[in-house]
Amino acid sequence: MHAIRPAVSADREAVEAVVQTAYSVYIDRIAREPGPMMDDYEALIQQGHVYVLDDEGGIAGLVVLIPETGTMLLDNVAVSPNAQGKGYGRRLIAFAEEEARRQGFGTIRLYTNIAMTENLTFYEGLGYVETHSGEENGYSRIYMEKRLAKCTR
Repeated sequence: MHAIRPAVSADREAVEAVVQTAYSVYIDRIAREPGPMMDDYEALIQQGHVYVLDDEGGIAGLVVLIPETGTMLLDNVAVSPNAQGKGYGRRLIAFAEEEARRQGFGTIRLYTNIAMTENLTFYEGLGYVETHSGEENGYSRIYMEKRLAKCTR
């Protein structure tokens, strides 16, 4: 089983490479770079928000978690295209949910671009429910959340 660990500064280039390759397939579909492609990963790593999944080829996936008032934001989950199909996305999301519980949150939320229809199906299959949709930063987004068991917040 491959471990998920907090990212360190030395991981930044690999993290950015995973994000670039994972999200580049959506550029034509949404007519611009998806938001995660423009994030400041050095800052996110320094703030302790990025966790990576290593496999034999290096960093194969990542998740960005940002604590908010009353909920954990699953800001980004990305798996390198050459590592997809191995269950890494599900493992990263399960990790995100467990980390949210560990930090005492009763819900975890996320959003995805409305044009990323396969993501909507994927998240729904994991128990996330749509809460609303809207326009933010020029992106049409669907917002979803999942209630978590055994919380203290």
